[in-house]
Parts: sequence; structure tokens; C-alpha cells
Amino acid sequence: MRAYTHPACLQHDPGPGHAERSERLRVVLQALERALPDLDWHQAPRASRGQLLRVHTESLLQTVLDTRPQQRIDLDADTRLGPGSAEAALRAAGAGIAAVDAVLHGHVQRAFCAVRPPGHHATAASAMGFCLFNNVAVAAAHALDAHGLERVVIADFDVHHGNGTQAIFANDPRVRYVSTHQWPLYPDTGARNETGCGNIANVPLPPGTTGAAFLAAWQETLLPFLDAFRPQLVLISAGFDGHRLDPLAQWALEAEDYARLTRALVAVADRHAGGRVVSLLEGGYHLQALAESCVAHVQALVF
Repeated sequence: MRAYTHPACLQHDPGPGHAERSERLRVVLQALERALPDLDWHQAPRASRGQLLRVHTESLLQTVLDTRPQQRIDLDADTRLGPGSAEAALRAAGAGIAAVDAVLHGHVQRAFCAVRPPGHHATAASAMGFCLFNNVAVAAAHALDAHGLERVVIADFDVHHGNGTQAIFANDPRVRYVSTHQWPLYPDTGARNETGCGNIANVPLPPGTTGAAFLAAWQETLLPFLDAFRPQLVLISAGFDGHRLDPLAQWALEAEDYARLTRALVAVADRHAGGRVVSLLEGGYHLQALAESCVAHVQALVF
């Protein structure tokens, strides 16, 4: 088991009072170091422009990488670019690429990317929803194009729907994207009838959703959909903002719910993918809940 991070991911600064703040990553790193002192940490490399261009447009790369603002600028109502943002975004995307290389070269079975900014809202052409580049999409495209995989799954359990990831792969039968998410809630996508080319499965769930209902959605609908695909690699968009303490949503999950789902996803990987799983941090905005949930998730990946 490897973990990837980089100090640059702490330097992306969306501004005072912003939910997606550097303290999120600090508490995750501290909690993982306490709970799993033997975790094999690696520094994330930068993603190259060519690797990013597999899923993003040149215009988005120019906005994020070439603007180089001296102060913060708004890309949308809640997505901001500052002096440290470009390097953070390159390292966050690069972590997923390095993790995919590590598991597909057989160095480890599983890897976790403790990075920010998150990624699953970023579309091919637009940064949005706190996200600059779509880290999990970049990782999936690398697995497909650099390693020649034919069946990759992305399991997204963030409380917000990963609209960007879905849009990027909606017409690519090599990828299955599945998501549970609160409905209604930003970004107001992820209806059940959004099925792509038959490779997308969404289960929107209402405010107040408990762990039992959350896990049932996976057990009854999403895990069988993944199993039937016989994936060669399991990628996870690991957002912990469905926790009952999180301020940005209204679900009632506990840390152990994330551990249970993680074990189920590992079981899918064990059956079909040689146990290969790469997980990337997405949301989670209550610091204590984020730290506890992240530890539960990574422990489930390790053991």
C-alpha cells in the first residue's frame, strides 16, 4: 500500500472562509500518520501537459497553468485560482498517474492519493466546484492509454455528483462510472436516466440518507454493475462529505460506512483486477469527520 501527496497541495489557497482549505489536507495527513505509521509515502510528481490533454482542453490548461495570477482570481462562484494553484493542480493530477503506474507495474496492490484541489467536478473544458483538473479522470485515461487497459471503473461516493467525470467518459465504453450522491444538491446532475453509452449508473439519494440506505444502493445496484464489467482496475473518487457532521450536505453517514463500502470495492478488485485499487481524495469539509473517515477508508484499503 502506497500513499501519495505533495507539499504543493497545501499551497492552493481559495481564500479566507473557503470550505476547500488547506487545513483539510493537513488533518488528513496527520491522522493517517498517527493511525498508520508504516504507510509508504511517496511525493506526487507533476502531471505533464500531454497527460492532462487526454481529458482536458488546451484552453483549460492555459487558464490553470499559464495565468499565474499574483492574487486570487475567480473562475466561477466558488472555484478560485491563486499563486500556488497551478503547482497544486499538477501534483494532484500527477499523484493519480503515479499511483496507477505503481499498481499496474505490480509494485503495490493499492494506493491512496491525499491531495487537493479535488477533481471530480472539473469537465473537459471547465474548472468548477472547487476542482481545477479532474484527477481521477486523468488517472483513468492514463490507465487506458499508457497501459492499454480495456476495462476501468470509477466508483464515486462523494455526496456531490461527479458531473465532470461522468461527462468526460459518457461515450467511452472502456470506463464504467458509478455514483451515489445527494439529490437535490450541487451540481444538480446524476439522475438515474443519465446512463451514457450504457456505462454510467447513478443512484441519487435524498437528504437524511443513512448508512444503511447508502450501502444498500451500492450492494443492490452499483456493485453488481461493476462486477458484471470485470474491471481490470478500480479507481475511487473518495469524498467524505456525506458524513453526518459535514456542513455542505445533509446525509447521516459515519466513518464506518465508508470503511464498509471500501471493503466491498476492494472485494470487486480482488475478484477481477488482481486487487488493484487507486483512491483519490475528493470532498469532506468537517475536519474531524474528514480525518476519521479518511483513516477508516485507508485502513480498509490496507487490510
